[in-house]
Amino acid sequence: MSKYLEKAKELRAIVTPHYNCGQSVVLPFAAEAGLTEAQALGICANFGGGLKRGAACGAITGGLVVLGLFGIDNPAEYYQALRASHDGMLECAELLRRNQELGGERKPHCDAMVFECVRLVEQLLRESGKLA
Repeated sequence: MSKYLEKAKELRAIVTPHYNCGQSVVLPFAAEAGLTEAQALGICANFGGGLKRGAACGAITGGLVVLGLFGIDNPAEYYQALRASHDGMLECAELLRRNQELGGERKPHCDAMVFECVRLVEQLLRESGKLA
């Protein structure tokens, strides 16, 4: 398991304080991107719950932040991979509704989204030579 995924799993296991989906994706990469933990937490403070209104998934948005911090400003491959694994859905409310229809619980679903985004971001950063 990569150190990024390991860190994301640690964050999602903590109950207090709660790290939202975006924070849980950005924090594992923060130091290498030149951010302090406080900066990463602040940047992503409003990403949970789909930007606090069921809009864009916070985990997906956190991944976009990381990609941008490392200079990747064309996230087409990122979006394509996520759409392919979620029936084209990228919105928090849609993803949660679909998960519920399939009998899933919210926290495990959100954790899985975080882990998927961390893995995908790490893969894209490595493929582009941004991570060793």
